[in-house]
Order: sequence, then structure tokens, then C-alpha cells
Amino acid sequence: MKVLRLVANFATLDPAALADFYRRLLDLDVVMDHGWIVTLASPEDVRMRPQLGLASEGGSGTPVPELSVEVDDVAEVHRRAEALGAEIAYPLSDEPWGVRRFFVRDPAGRLLNVLEHL
Repeated sequence: MKVLRLVANFATLDPAALADFYRRLLDLDVVMDHGWIVTLASPEDVRMRPQLGLASEGGSGTPVPELSVEVDDVAEVHRRAEALGAEIAYPLSDEPWGVRRFFVRDPAGRLLNVLEHL
């Protein structure tokens, strides 16, 4: 048996509005929209291994984020988060374990860890 995909499902009263935030922040495409659920995906054929993080803290004394998103240009996503007026909950930082990252809150208050491997 193989797990083929893990999908984060976030509860929200307005799926379209929250989808707009993630589309603008991360360049995601709408791949399914039933009104009550909107599914977003990378516009490219990106292959990755399904992963599940289990943590007692978020590293460097931070709280555990609800979602970690690896990107190829974390500085650009940080710029977009600021332009969207999103709360930066942890500043753009180079961590001792080899990632550059920041935490941002989405409009529903969820804590996201946006990172790039150095």
C-alpha cells in the first residue's frame, strides 16, 4: 500500500475568499470548485512524497504551524504576504537546520510556515 497524496483541508465560511488569498500568495491554481470546497494545486506537474509532520514546537521556540509550504523563492512569498497585509508571525529567518523561512497567518488565522531550503 502507498499513500499517493495528503491534502490539508481547512474549514472556512468562505472557501472562494480563502482560495483567493492562497492563489495570490503561492501562485496556486483552482483544480476543483464545488462552491463548498475549493481545491488548489501547483500549476506545474510537481512530484513530491506525501509527508506528515508531528511536532512539539515549530523550531527556534516557535509554535507548531498548521501547514508548512516549501517554495523556490521564500523572499518573493514574504513580499507577497506583506503586500496582502497578512500578519507576519515570525520574521524571515535563516535557521540553523538549513532553511530560510517565515510564518504568516492566513485570513482565517491559521499559522503557515513558508520555507526554502538553503
